[in-house]
Amino acid sequence: MRRDQLVKLIEQREEGRAKQDQELLSKVRMQLLSLLAEYPEDAEINYQTGIAHDNSGLGKDAIPYYVKALELGLSGADRERCLMGLGSTYRYWGLYDKAVETLRTGHQEFPENRAIQVFLAMALYNSERYKESVELLIQNLMETTTDEKLQYFKRGILAYKEDLDETAEG
Repeated sequence: MRRDQLVKLIEQREEGRAKQDQELLSKVRMQLLSLLAEYPEDAEINYQTGIAHDNSGLGKDAIPYYVKALELGLSGADRERCLMGLGSTYRYWGLYDKAVETLRTGHQEFPENRAIQVFLAMALYNSERYKESVELLIQNLMETTTDEKLQYFKRGILAYKEDLDETAEG
């Protein structure tokens, strides 16, 4: 029953998010909180409650649910999205060190996730680690672009990303 109920609430949350229907999102959030009261140690319910808060514009309130979901052993695609959601929420609220730490974990565990890498680059920028931020953005750009002009200069751009401060000596 719990699983069926959760699946239905996820579908409703996704619908509310797609339509930006705050009334539906609020209703789903309240139902998730009720379900969580029954099953406080369920990682997936904690995670979905965090997303529901995030989708409702209550990102700061989402943080404890994301953290608990991870502590409870959330895994797979949900863990991947949770790390990204938590990291980006930390960044948004100015908790840059926590954002970098969380997003680095996400990048290590899910190295193919470009969204995590871009959120990490933004958090690095906010942490005044500009060089690492730009390197990561350049790497992602060059690995994903189909732009012919960028592809033509790919080798040089990737070489320069290693030392952005390098100049020719007189």
